[in-house]
Amino acid sequence: MSKKIKFEIEFPIHASPHMLYQYFGTPSGLSEWFADNVNSRGEIFTFIWDGSEEQAKVLQERPDEKIKFRWLEGEDDKSYFEFRIQVDEITKDVSLIITDFAEEDEVEESKMFWENQIDELKHTIGA
Repeated sequence: MSKKIKFEIEFPIHASPHMLYQYFGTPSGLSEWFADNVNSRGEIFTFIWDGSEEQAKVLQERPDEKIKFRWLEGEDDKSYFEFRIQVDEITKDVSLIITDFAEEDEVEESKMFWENQIDELKHTIGA
């Protein structure tokens, strides 16, 4: 099994951290832009796309700041994906930082996936 590479991408978003967090820290928020539907039972979130389901476990959560997930199937234990809000202390600008892992030859594709998803998120919140 080849080693996955960690990457981060930062997206400036015009929204308060509290409002922004609702869109990735809750199943209802995630289902508005990330998947067709999202359910959760405890720390297990179920993401549904076109009838197929994938489950992820919440590894770490800090309300209004960040949430980290790990896919339950087929992923190595070290990889995860994380949504993290960063606020510039001086300008108060808000950024959403995505951390994810991908095979070396799939990093660009994964970044494009996230860029498309975040475009959808920005459209959803009108940012």
